[in-house]
Amino acid sequence: MIEITFPDGKKRTYEDGTTALQIAESISNQLAKNVLSAELNGKIIEANQPLYESGSLRLFTWDSDEGKRAFWHSSAHLMAQAILDYYPNAKLTIGPPIENGFYYDIDFGDDVFGEADFEKIEKQMLKRAQEKAEFKMRNVSKQEALEFYKDNPYKTELIQNLEDGTITFCDHSTFTDLCRGGHIPNTGFIKAVKILNAAGAYWRGDEKNKQLTRVYGISFPKQSMLDEYLQRLEEAKKRDHRRLGAELELFAFSQRVGKGLPLWLPKGTALRERLVKFLQEAQKKAGYQQVITPHIGHKDLYVCSGHYAKYGKDSFQPITTPEEGEEFLLKPMNCPHHCEIYRVKPRSYKELPLRLAEFGTVYRYEQSGELHGLTRVRGFTQDDAHIFCTPDQLKDEFKKVIDLVLYIFKALDFNEYKAQVSLRDPNNPDKYIGSEENWQKAEQAIIEAAAEKGLPTVVEYGEAAFYGPKLDFMVKDALGRMWQLGTIQVDYNLPERFELEYKGADNQMHRPVMIHRAPFGSMERFVAVLLEHCGGNFPIWLAPDQVIILPVSEKYHEYALKVAEQLNHHDIRAIIDERNEKVGRKIRDAEVSKIPYMIIVGEREQEHNILNVRKHGGETLGEMNIPTFVERLTNEINNLIPQFTNP
Repeated sequence: MIEITFPDGKKRTYEDGTTALQIAESISNQLAKNVLSAELNGKIIEANQPLYESGSLRLFTWDSDEGKRAFWHSSAHLMAQAILDYYPNAKLTIGPPIENGFYYDIDFGDDVFGEADFEKIEKQMLKRAQEKAEFKMRNVSKQEALEFYKDNPYKTELIQNLEDGTITFCDHSTFTDLCRGGHIPNTGFIKAVKILNAAGAYWRGDEKNKQLTRVYGISFPKQSMLDEYLQRLEEAKKRDHRRLGAELELFAFSQRVGKGLPLWLPKGTALRERLVKFLQEAQKKAGYQQVITPHIGHKDLYVCSGHYAKYGKDSFQPITTPEEGEEFLLKPMNCPHHCEIYRVKPRSYKELPLRLAEFGTVYRYEQSGELHGLTRVRGFTQDDAHIFCTPDQLKDEFKKVIDLVLYIFKALDFNEYKAQVSLRDPNNPDKYIGSEENWQKAEQAIIEAAAEKGLPTVVEYGEAAFYGPKLDFMVKDALGRMWQLGTIQVDYNLPERFELEYKGADNQMHRPVMIHRAPFGSMERFVAVLLEHCGGNFPIWLAPDQVIILPVSEKYHEYALKVAEQLNHHDIRAIIDERNEKVGRKIRDAEVSKIPYMIIVGEREQEHNILNVRKHGGETLGEMNIPTFVERLTNEINNLIPQFTNP
């Protein structure tokens, strides 16, 4: 017999060989119909896998991330099978689930696969799904695996890097794939599919390797779910920050400047500077001091910090100087520079916590295929800060940073979020630096601080930075997509590597603890997410232009100028559309530009010194005098920006 413990703490006994699906049936038939995958003692298992050990069992349905992952992982197998039905000579490589759907990288050889093929693959997937073929795992020896894939150099390369005795295949219907597991019970659960895209992708992400075809797809247990997803996808296209950024004249890219290096246009720069000012004002209240560090640093700085050993290949090539052996790097991160600022003079416990903040631009080499608008660039500015504190101050400082992050989310209308506690991968200790004792203290501080702030959290193993654990904030946007934005990290290791010290109350030297934090993450990524979240309709306090004045003809330009001057005098950003166009055309163009307020001025407005006010979206507010309009906008802006109070 085996004893199974459920998430609510209840326990039941079952015969050896009972599957997770049978256990679900013992609870309710409805639950069993919805179970997609399971987890025993923290390890993902097949729902139809016989169990021979006791432990904690979790059952996953579509409503869980784990359930979706198993569903989309299985769908990748189904798509690969359908593709081989039409392209039997294609060579499969890897096909993982992703945040929304799945993909498979495939070498089609001399065949060309494109959009014209999508529909037939979708139909074949649904035809195959109706077979209700079970997904079955089996162990194979390394020799067997290599023999099976002797004509597939990609799978052979993967197998060569696996240890004998750890290799498994997954079979369903006539299809077999090298796989670690984590599937739905059978293909019959898959009721709706869509091939979304086909793009080039280098084998293992290396530009020196052959370019494959990456086929993206998504699937659902109901057609209505797919229909809803496709509607959201269309809305996402309308909100694409690259499209809106061009339409609203916020930023641009130039091949001559270089891939992944954004150019901020005047309106985008004004938007960005207001975000910077907004955070700087809150940081000033919270006791931060602004610093500035160079855009380059000596290679030895990053060797000392450990970043070069871990991320040297992701940095730009070193910059050499005429001096022999002297090498510099474009700054890939700000923290080593801030450690050196800490070191400029002896420190006392009375100076701590020391909070150093910088909007520091850093540079990292991203492969061309990975670049994506502002969300994946080669040069970006982090709203970085590093807090140096005593171990006793750590938890309180960490909680204060949480308060700052939540303040930003509230001000920018990110109301749905969860906090991810990112810890070490217990099975891969070589990824990290530092002592076990310090890691345990850092992880415990984060877990306790999050609990004391009442944050909804999930724990993810293997997501920690190489020098310490962190708390990542996952924000849901208006389309229901999750984005990782703010992050807070605890670090005992950089103070060790840089030999940072402070004199304690006991007159002895001690090592400070370091907190890394970036509430926005990066200015580029944050603006991209914000742009898509609000669809370009920025909160009025942030909008590049708050008011546009539309004179009905040229003879009212002088009055329009007078109105603009008075509004600008009250710090309201107003522009004038002086084009020789009909007012209807001007209104339509102002709507496209997403300017919050339009003021139409003509003979009546000029004669009575009033304004005819219209809101973006079509709402007419009617006539009012300038002081009334100024008061309205001022109150609206003040009500939108909550006041930050340092706890």
